[in-house]
Amino acid sequence: MPEIRLENLVKRYGNVQVLHGIDLAMAENEFTVLVGPSGCGKSTTLRMVAGLENVSEGEIYVDGTPISHLDPKDRGLAMVFQDYALYPHMDVARNISFALRLQKRPKAEIEAKVREVADIVGLTEFLHRKPGALSGGQRQRVAMARALAKDSGIFLFDEPLSNLDAKLRGQMRAELAIMRQRVQKNMIYVTHDQIEAMTLADRIVVMHGGYIQQQGTPEELFKRPANKFVAGFLGSPPMNFLDADLQDQGGTLHAVGQGFSIALPASKAQALGRTAGAVTLGIRPSDLNFDPGAPDAAAFDLKVQVSEYIGAQSVLVCQTGGAQVTVELKSETPIALGETLRFAVRPEGLHLFDRATEAAL
Repeated sequence: MPEIRLENLVKRYGNVQVLHGIDLAMAENEFTVLVGPSGCGKSTTLRMVAGLENVSEGEIYVDGTPISHLDPKDRGLAMVFQDYALYPHMDVARNISFALRLQKRPKAEIEAKVREVADIVGLTEFLHRKPGALSGGQRQRVAMARALAKDSGIFLFDEPLSNLDAKLRGQMRAELAIMRQRVQKNMIYVTHDQIEAMTLADRIVVMHGGYIQQQGTPEELFKRPANKFVAGFLGSPPMNFLDADLQDQGGTLHAVGQGFSIALPASKAQALGRTAGAVTLGIRPSDLNFDPGAPDAAAFDLKVQVSEYIGAQSVLVCQTGGAQVTVELKSETPIALGETLRFAVRPEGLHLFDRATEAAL
């Protein structure tokens, strides 16, 4: 499998620059997910790798060889689009084998390849159906099988699940994860869905405004976000953000805001190397626990406004001072709307961001 490297990749449309010097290396057999909100540049980056968009500046390398001057058909890759792009008059087998038939491969080789990829994506019993007789998920699997049949070293996925309903998207996400274990290839996957990114990726690349904000494993980005944007984008429900000031109180550094004064762990206070300043305090909803006996310096008093029951978990929307705080807890916890309750925060769940630059402290 080839190594892919993007070096100082820039994309302009006239006077508008949408990518600002993207540097990214993707190792052999790595599932890389480009994730970010609409307009962040993730699909443009993918289309430049595919050859569907021209490179304004910089270069794309595959195993050290520049490829930005090559036509898409000469880059040795396969792509799955958001739109299935199937031929309605052909059955599943002929859709899968279309590229192989264009290459005039031997009939026996084509039939063997179709059976192989149909087995991988679970389409063996549907080979003689036409796309109109398939569900949305099955059509997407045909599109994936067609890409797999090309036997390329690089697979590109441009939001392949976004047209599916929520339940089917979850099912296809699991099937993609299983397929990933069976197919040892380089895969670059674009999505705006952070759950897809967290569950599928070997490495996540978070993009915003045409820049890479952070890259790393899902666990690294979730536990150690580089800035406020990454912290708020990854995680469901999203991280809570509260304005606070760092103050030394009796030798202990506190994050003090409207209605709270939280003591920082000694290790975090030492790492900060500062005793004052305006910060943003970040806390994930799952790091707040209902605890009526928690001390003032380790807890928030929150007024419960909304309780969303989602089965084993409940999501509470609460108020403290002028800020809204979301809490995730087990649904059997007795909660009444309008109550003001105390929630303890896990010390290791405290994140601090510079108020001005939004960089993690």
